[in-house]
Amino acid sequence: MTTKLGEKIRELRKDKEMTLETLAVAAGMSKSYLWELENRPAPRPSAEKLDALAKILGQPVAYFLEDETSTPEEAHVDEAFFRNYKNLDAGEKVVMRKIMESFKKTP
Repeated sequence: MTTKLGEKIRELRKDKEMTLETLAVAAGMSKSYLWELENRPAPRPSAEKLDALAKILGQPVAYFLEDETSTPEEAHVDEAFFRNYKNLDAGEKVVMRKIMESFKKTP
C-alpha cells in the first residue's frame, strides 16, 4: 500500500526519467530505502532526506507533506484558469462549458 508521499516521489521521478538507483544516489540514500518510501506506508523520512528529494525533483518540501496531489505549478495554472473563467460573460461561459463537455465524451 503506497502513500501520497510515495506516489508523489514515484511520479516526479518518472517524469524526470530517473530510476530508483539514480535518484537514490543523487539524494544520498539507498535504493531500498527509496523503494520503501515509494511503496510502503511506514517510513517517515527526515527533513534532510525530504529536502534532498525536493531539490532533485524540483518541488518545495511542503509539496511532499501535503495531501494535495497536484504540483504547485498545476495548482497555479488551475487557479488562473478559474479566475479567467469567472471574468467571462454569460455567453462565453456557455461556450466554455460545451468545450469542457466535449472532452468528457468518448467516441
